[in-house]
Amino acid sequence: MHIGVIGATGNIGSRVVAEALARDHKVTAFTRNTPLTSEKGEGATWQTLDALNAESVTKAVTTPGLDVIISAFQPGNAAKDFADTVRRSIADPTLYATVARALLKALESRPRVRLIVVGGAGSLETEPGHVLADADEDLHKTLEGIGLPKEYAAAVRGHRDALNALRTSNRLWTYFSPAEDIAPGERTGRFRLGGDQPVLDADGRSRISMEDAAVALLDEAELPQFVQRRFTAGY
Repeated sequence: MHIGVIGATGNIGSRVVAEALARDHKVTAFTRNTPLTSEKGEGATWQTLDALNAESVTKAVTTPGLDVIISAFQPGNAAKDFADTVRRSIADPTLYATVARALLKALESRPRVRLIVVGGAGSLETEPGHVLADADEDLHKTLEGIGLPKEYAAAVRGHRDALNALRTSNRLWTYFSPAEDIAPGERTGRFRLGGDQPVLDADGRSRISMEDAAVALLDEAELPQFVQRRFTAGY
């Protein structure tokens, strides 16, 4: 399988590249700046991509032979400067929906290419019909619990808007909402999948490692279960 990864040097994107290569897939890795040789995932083909430029997105999507695109787009590079990514996300939360629409538009010429977008946990339902992103008090409390400022609520809603943009499309899209608490950790390969509500552990926590999130994303790329749907994963 030929997999394209947008945001390939970021926290999740870099792990997706590593997981895909470990499974012997062909990988085209897209990033704003061509990484140094020492930073490259050995075995991947690297290309520059400006996810906010429609022509650049179309060029990436039409890369010959692509089967799946996994977009882990973030403004900035959270792996190198998390605070900068938070600032950028707050400053312009419309970026996520803008990129989603650009990808969908580009896919009009490649309707058989699947798109998996890595989004946020804030659009998950805390109970049926109750979306965290729509409840200020609950959202601010959740953000505080994971060490983010309440102003980040704008970015959470930006991710929600990207999901809503996908939901209006007939392209072969999938949206992945990771657990609320996602951080570097161990690749266990043992987690549970969910749909529109978070997966909680025995202590009521929504959590997963970035490594296992990459496993979940590659599992979905290989054996699609959530085409034109959202899914999540947690312990």
